[in-house]
Amino acid sequence: MDFSAELISWYDDNKRDLPWRNTTNAYIIWLSEIILQQTRVEQGMPYFYRFAEKYPTVTAFAAAHEDEILRLWQGLGYYSRGRNMLKTAQLVQEKYSGVFPVRYDELIKLKGIGEYTAAAISSFAANEVRAVVDGNVYRVLARYFGIDEPINSPKGKKMFQKIADDVLDKARPAIHNQAMMEFGAMLCKPKNPACGICPVRIGCVAFKTNATTYLPVKTNKVKVRERFFNYVLISDGEKILMNKRNEGDIWANMYDLPVIETTELMEPAELLKLPQMSVFGQNIVLKDNSAIIKHVLTHQNLYIRFLILKDFPKKLQDNWFYTDVANLKNLALPQRIFIFIKYFFNF
Repeated sequence: MDFSAELISWYDDNKRDLPWRNTTNAYIIWLSEIILQQTRVEQGMPYFYRFAEKYPTVTAFAAAHEDEILRLWQGLGYYSRGRNMLKTAQLVQEKYSGVFPVRYDELIKLKGIGEYTAAAISSFAANEVRAVVDGNVYRVLARYFGIDEPINSPKGKKMFQKIADDVLDKARPAIHNQAMMEFGAMLCKPKNPACGICPVRIGCVAFKTNATTYLPVKTNKVKVRERFFNYVLISDGEKILMNKRNEGDIWANMYDLPVIETTELMEPAELLKLPQMSVFGQNIVLKDNSAIIKHVLTHQNLYIRFLILKDFPKKLQDNWFYTDVANLKNLALPQRIFIFIKYFFNF
């Protein structure tokens, strides 16, 4: 048996029963692919069911408000995915009358759909001959063929795509792609791969040369930015002061608390003396403050502190507004902010 046939045979015996594998509905496949980007299946599954139930068709998704999408997305991270999904659904509704396209050349033109996602949808929905290359596939190919070209370099991406195209079972592209991805996720894992039970280990260069730890290779990562967010919580128990975030930054168009960003960690007493805190009044009374919470994003580390103040400001900034505490459940809040507020108000 050749490489592809071995993996497909392994897949037939070991695949997980996942709902998006039991359909050729391009909308459902798209939903699962976007939700599972940068997300483990175990974490993404509840979100998939939540979205599929609330928006069973692309037409229903297209009619949603962005706030609804972001609220359902809460806790999944990479919120731009949710915003792009809404734009894509609206475009499909407008251009394709609510029928999700299945051809790669049409899919690649949609917002938030890159080469990988277009290949996956076209392959799984229409059995189009397209090789899917995601993180799992990169890892399997790098190890099996012993490739040390960085997977995130322009040369590496072209090289791996060509190899994926070459090994693709042209008669069974959909199941081949599923097998490659599942094999990487379940057996040829990033750490502690199960080489002892691997059906293709005899031909695997990394196994024969003891190089599984070193492959695949990545070039140096982008420098991580460190940011310091000092959130101000002001509430009388019924009303709370909130902030709507702008475009062009993390958590765009979502809701959080008024925030003072600083260039370094500062003690609460120092924070109260900052000029930008004057908007909260001349005689600020600090009721309490939280410990520092570190929140790790892809290219940013956030250090978050909550300051609980006594008095409401007399003049609000443009994006600030009062809302009922009971209404907080209806707003799209970043997970860290939601968790703190939920704990503070015990709801």
